[in-house]
Amino acid sequence: MRKALYTCLVLLALLAWRDWSNREITHQPGVLVSTAPVQRNLVEEERFYIDEYRLTRRASFQVEARVLSRENYWLGPEADLSPTDFALGWGVMSDQAVLDRIKITQGSRWYFTRYELPAPVSDREIINHSSNMHLIPANDWVRARLKKIRRGNVVQLKGSLVDVDSDSGFYWRTSLRRDDTGNGSCEVFFVEEIYVLN
Repeated sequence: MRKALYTCLVLLALLAWRDWSNREITHQPGVLVSTAPVQRNLVEEERFYIDEYRLTRRASFQVEARVLSRENYWLGPEADLSPTDFALGWGVMSDQAVLDRIKITQGSRWYFTRYELPAPVSDREIINHSSNMHLIPANDWVRARLKKIRRGNVVQLKGSLVDVDSDSGFYWRTSLRRDDTGNGSCEVFFVEEIYVLN
């Protein structure tokens, strides 16, 4: 009986530590990231493979942004390739005063926002200053760094926007715009460098 009690206490302590170490980082009101993502479309597309997936580089891409939400994935054909999605925000969507009034969630590779009226900013501003990104780590170092990023961190990510194809029939097409919504509006981001700025 005592062993079971100790085991339960250890499990509870581990769960509490996990929740504490993954807690959201909050900031003072004000825009944390004033710059928009930088994208340069490629004239000649480059193809390369990761396991059975064929990736086609469509653009070089760099973003400095606040992590609005993160969601890890273990199931599905793409989970090994892209284990994490980040919802990222810049401009007004990096401002704590705005984010305190917006509920942000992720699921099934989608990103959702909800708020009570009056809206803190227009829907167009939310769309133009945030995005859900399917992250493909370029190597084990990037993969390990992605695991440590918390909601609220300000990060800089560098790499390429890519299309993904597989002989199994699975495919992803990356968005090349920041003002789109709905199906096909997520960036598929092959991440080669990652830095935590705050």
